[in-house]
Amino acid sequence: FLLFAAVMAAGVMSAQDINKAIELANNGNEAFQMGEYGLAIDAFKSSLAIAEGLGEAGAEHAATCKTAICNIHLANAKNLLKAADYDGAIAKLNETITVAEGYGAAETVADASSLIPNVYMAKGNASLKAKDMADAIASYTKVTELNPANGDAYLRLGRALAASGKVNEAVAAYESATANGEEADAKKQLSNLFLKMAQAKTKVKDYQGAIDNALKANSYLENANAYKIAASSAQKMGNNAQCIEFYEKYLAVKPNAKDAAGVT
Repeated sequence: FLLFAAVMAAGVMSAQDINKAIELANNGNEAFQMGEYGLAIDAFKSSLAIAEGLGEAGAEHAATCKTAICNIHLANAKNLLKAADYDGAIAKLNETITVAEGYGAAETVADASSLIPNVYMAKGNASLKAKDMADAIASYTKVTELNPANGDAYLRLGRALAASGKVNEAVAAYESATANGEEADAKKQLSNLFLKMAQAKTKVKDYQGAIDNALKANSYLENANAYKIAASSAQKMGNNAQCIEFYEKYLAVKPNAKDAAGVT
């Protein structure tokens, strides 16, 4: 699309100034169409300088150039995001905000500001997929700082923290996800987290720890395997009454379990 398509009124301006400003603006359009953002900005800035030198007579053209410059910066940032250059996109969005504030372009400031959390979210998703948990944690944390009501960001932050062994932090993130519209998924993740901890406790023969974590898992979302771990752990501790109780709960949740005959 064209960033500039206006022709300045002659008024008191010299024909030479008019033609030069229009020529520069047209050059800016052409550079923009070719993806030469730096050249486009330079051309519009030069056109702007001429317009501002003409006073009131060049005010309309000056406003057009400022709008074009803001649009170019924002388009550049979006292009960097599309290319998955997340750090570059964030830097360009911040630059866009600075430029737009200087020109009094409140709408562009709002547009650029609203995109920044999206870039951090995309960066976090890419890092999580690449198993770069440190960067995923940093990116999702930034999203939650910019948008504290983003339940999905807390949910994904919890996954990254859990994968990094940061259990308490992961629980806090999942609890925040629960409070911000992601209750079902968050509770599922919390249940899985404590189930894994219960399994880990059995491997080191910490049977009471296994029971505690299994019950914690079921406090979020009932899971037959958690009851089975608790029952087995109670049996190894010699607590037959508790063992029977947990096995009964296991079968109540999973009555068609393949090992049902062996635990009745």
